[in-house]
Amino acid sequence: MPAQKGPRVNERITIRQVTLIDGEGTRIGVVDTSQALMMAREAGLDLVEVAPNVRPPVARIMDYGKYKYEQSKKAHESRQKQHRSKLKTVRLRPKTDPHMLQIRVNKARQFLERGDKVQLMILFRGREMAHQEMGMNHCKEVARRLEDIARIEQRPRMEGRRMTMLMSRK
Repeated sequence: MPAQKGPRVNERITIRQVTLIDGEGTRIGVVDTSQALMMAREAGLDLVEVAPNVRPPVARIMDYGKYKYEQSKKAHESRQKQHRSKLKTVRLRPKTDPHMLQIRVNKARQFLERGDKVQLMILFRGREMAHQEMGMNHCKEVARRLEDIARIEQRPRMEGRRMTMLMSRK
């Protein structure tokens, strides 16, 4: 017999006695399982074991199909509300002007507020490689402007012709 997913329902409840809760939610008390099953059938509903770990287990008279639907709906909503952190890249050049730098900082702020990590990437071309301090200054400036919301996870470092710095939300 495969492992059952979810609570035991109707004939699958094998224990002799259960603590019964009726369809309106009032506690009836300890009842024989066969009698509880008969009461559930008379009401046109199912007998569902809601607390199997207590002695005697708690069973409730309810519409099991509706219960399963509501549980799946709740699970779906909780998955929708979760935000998986992504790595977003903000690209700059050593000669990026101050206005464009502010635009990139604002975009990085949006990413951080959403819960994503931000990788600042400064791309060097040709003779710009001789002026890596310009890229380092950009990294420091971005970190300074975002210090209220972000922390530096990885300090600026050169990887070939690009300098990268990783930031995440505080």
